Amino acid sequence: MGKLCWCRDFQYSAPQDARPHVSPTKARNVLLIVAALIVAVTFQAGVNPPGGVWQENSNDHRAGQAIYAQRTESFYMAFLVCNTIALSTSIVVIISMTYKFPYFPEVWIATIVMFVTYGFAIFAVTPKSVKFRFVLIAGAAPFLLRTVIHVYKVLNQQEQPRE
Repeated sequence: MGKLCWCRDFQYSAPQDARPHVSPTKARNVLLIVAALIVAVTFQAGVNPPGGVWQENSNDHRAGQAIYAQRTESFYMAFLVCNTIALSTSIVVIISMTYKFPYFPEVWIATIVMFVTYGFAIFAVTPKSVKFRFVLIAGAAPFLLRTVIHVYKVLNQQEQPRE
């Protein structure tokens, strides 16, 4: 199964990572840092949306609702969908780059719970008129894409004749 993994060159390997000059380890570390920064920024943007939230109720909004949500189209597509794609893609990278590491199950649980928390946060600050199916599709797309690519590679490798 290790030969079928798309990220095998970056996965943790005790004998390989013991050598100080190995570049896959450095590349993996850089990818993890970049992915973690993207997760932090996108999570914060979802919890505290651009423009903040209304502080009081009125006829056209309620307290705690995102101010930017008044611009339904741009809030939806430019912010919620794109921010969610960035968050979930970065989570896929983090999960992939830490696979087979010690404490991987804990990393997996923490990232999934954080993603669920993000979902509840954007649900709390978004008006009820917003259709969340687009956000759910955006959140699932990177996971589904990575799964399809992996299955394609597995099937493609099985079809190739062995030498």
